[in-house]
Amino acid sequence: MACKELAALRLGLMRTIGIDDEAERQHELGELGAEANQAGPLRSMCEAGSLLALKQSYDASVSRLEEALAKTEADDAKIPYLRTLLVTTKKVELDLANQVESLTKFYRDLDQIHDFIHEIYPAK
Repeated sequence: MACKELAALRLGLMRTIGIDDEAERQHELGELGAEANQAGPLRSMCEAGSLLALKQSYDASVSRLEEALAKTEADDAKIPYLRTLLVTTKKVELDLANQVESLTKFYRDLDQIHDFIHEIYPAK
């Protein structure tokens, strides 16, 4: 289950940061199978046009995983696996949020340094 979330996230990252590796793309699509073409957060991640859209779709997929875990019986043999997947996806969720925040800060800092340059060299 979470392998699919990670595969879709990798596909979305490839798209948004410009990685053009057809072998990797096909590998991740193989991991997703038919879900790559079904409506929902996984397909949205694969098709994300921005980091913000990718993050929002990833967040939705983690929520879906949380719901699946909540509906699983306590004595189900998959519970330890599902919990591990949830911990993994939550860690990735935090990392992705930090990356988006860092790039947003970088974007804002560029504006500040631009303003500073104009303080030193006023535009005429």
